[in-house]
Amino acid sequence: MAYVITDECIACGACQPECPTEAISEGEDKYIIDPEKCIDCGACADVCPVDAPVPEDEAE
Repeated sequence: MAYVITDECIACGACQPECPTEAISEGEDKYIIDPEKCIDCGACADVCPVDAPVPEDEAE
């Protein structure tokens, strides 16, 4: 199951360099995760200051 970035995202970019599969990119108003590349490792969630990346089944 892929991670998704919620609207809590402040577009700080902390998550992007942490992703081992380069699944995270800058979107229009927040960062986005490509579900095809996401390996559900949680590295993005570990570094996010606002806890925006969450497992897909926990997203609102």
